[in-house]
Amino acid sequence: MYQEAPARPRRSGRGAVRTGVGTAFGTFGELLQGQLPEGDADFLVTLPVARWTMATFRSGSASGDIEVRPHHKTKALGLARMIAEAAPAGARPVGGGVLTVSSVIPEGKGLASSSADLVATARAVGRALGVPMPPARIERLLSRIEPTDGVLYPAIVAFHHRTVRLRAVLGSLPAMAVVGIDEGGSVDTVDFNRIPKPFTPADRRAYADLLGRLTDAVRTHDLAEVGRVATRSALLNQRLRHKRALEPMRAICREVGGLGVAVGHSGTTLGVLLDATDPSYTRRVTAAAQACEEVAGVGGGGGSVRVYRTLSFRTGGDPSNSART
Repeated sequence: MYQEAPARPRRSGRGAVRTGVGTAFGTFGELLQGQLPEGDADFLVTLPVARWTMATFRSGSASGDIEVRPHHKTKALGLARMIAEAAPAGARPVGGGVLTVSSVIPEGKGLASSSADLVATARAVGRALGVPMPPARIERLLSRIEPTDGVLYPAIVAFHHRTVRLRAVLGSLPAMAVVGIDEGGSVDTVDFNRIPKPFTPADRRAYADLLGRLTDAVRTHDLAEVGRVATRSALLNQRLRHKRALEPMRAICREVGGLGVAVGHSGTTLGVLLDATDPSYTRRVTAAAQACEEVAGVGGGGGSVRVYRTLSFRTGGDPSNSART
């Protein structure tokens, strides 16, 4: 189970180097993504998995400015500078600092890699500077950078990704596995979110119904219904980001007795959902992986099949209550 550690900057003596570390998990695409009938229409429901980004911020740098490693993490660099500039005078890193971002989440695949980088960065810089970083503050910061996934909340959440706003905390589910493939290439999330959505009023009502069904399914731990909603969302998304392997993956899901198919709606990944608590899990996951190898090979994505484990969280109320300020 995941629990974000409290903010405690590490110091090496009075006025010396300050170091902060932050982490954030990724997702396997989304359980559901679409538009609702209301004004703030675009939304998604997260599918947290055990893939992580870790960010470390250490005050002081040779250039006297804030730097980032690796150098292409420019969004994380911009966020670190934004936080430092807004910090109280006594907390600002006068001699700059070095932000190091380390991640095992593939980029451009719809697995929330960019969101995880930014959330981990906010937590690391905040801890180093002694600046609290509750979710609501991170939301405000990230809304100035790009559309963002809901990975700053330790739960399955419904999230307005374009306006970077929590809609609802749905809760947690029993352990699942996702046997995933990558169709290849990459997708720029910012560009994808600029695409006009061809959803009709009837489509938006359908998404509202799916969100209601998914909310109830998470609450009652109904994994079969979770799988059905995820598959329906994947099918509806075909008009926006077509995935040629969706039908073969649905066939595999039926053959192995899976729950459904989840996709990166703004990415290149697809995966078969399996109940990891099922006594037949080992047989099912092996069969799914073998069948997915054939689909991945035919599709030419160039990536191997990967098995992702979903994250379970401590429950007992809204996990953001103590942090939303």
